[in-house]
Amino acid sequence: MNVIKNSSDLRLNIEQLKTRGTTIGFVPTMGYLHEGHLTLAKEARENNEIVVMSIFVNPLQFGPNEDFDHYPRDVDRDTELARMAGVDILFIPEASDVYRGKQSVTMSVKERVDVLCGRKREGHFDGVVTVLTKLFHLVQPTRAYFGQKDAQQVAVVEGLVSDYFFPLEIVSVPTVREEDGLAKSSRNVYLSHEERVEAPFLYRSLKEARESIELGERNPSVITGEISVDIQEHTSGTIDYVEVYSYPELEKLDRLKGDIILAIAVQFQQARLIDNIIISVESKEDSNV
Repeated sequence: MNVIKNSSDLRLNIEQLKTRGTTIGFVPTMGYLHEGHLTLAKEARENNEIVVMSIFVNPLQFGPNEDFDHYPRDVDRDTELARMAGVDILFIPEASDVYRGKQSVTMSVKERVDVLCGRKREGHFDGVVTVLTKLFHLVQPTRAYFGQKDAQQVAVVEGLVSDYFFPLEIVSVPTVREEDGLAKSSRNVYLSHEERVEAPFLYRSLKEARESIELGERNPSVITGEISVDIQEHTSGTIDYVEVYSYPELEKLDRLKGDIILAIAVQFQQARLIDNIIISVESKEDSNV
């Protein structure tokens, strides 16, 4: 595995690969790798000749009261895990390389960001699309891989790629979970023992809501109410949001129909957990045809 720490060396390596017509699978991460990240690398390994992974804790994604300074970091551990996952090029740049001086052009996301996590994280997705635009230009991937756990991010990135004609495919990989259903996350290490026991109820609440929909419930308020009650009864966490939208448009629905996302965020003492499921809902009219 080739570990590259500056953009100039990365560009040189990528140019050599592209002249040979090599397919490149790209896995952008902020490090502290877990099985979810490694699953993305595995998917990239199976469908591309070269796998590039980046590790960069992007300061533009963090608000003034968020956990940038405390975000978990362990480059040596991540390097070994990336090597074991079959990554060919590991890109670990410094912020001074990614953001060189004052930026003359800034990016602002207008759609799909005023709901879910984006509602309370003003500017977060501006930071996401800014760094990904830079990384996409440097890596020139054939395919880029993202976890469905961050479904809003996937929707925003798909919009970016579509709007600006990036010549790459976005591959959304199903959420990787612990045996008890908890979505894998770098922030799970901050859960207390008691909270770790409670946390799987987040996913269980989503599954029970899906069962209600399968049984015919089409009122979004009923579904969000069921999820909220379940979380409140089984966890000590504070609900940030429980929401239902069309997907990937992330638009409000009066009745459930088509592809939808059920999404939740719950704040525990030291960790804010998110989870979601995406399902396709038939209207009652469709089911009677």
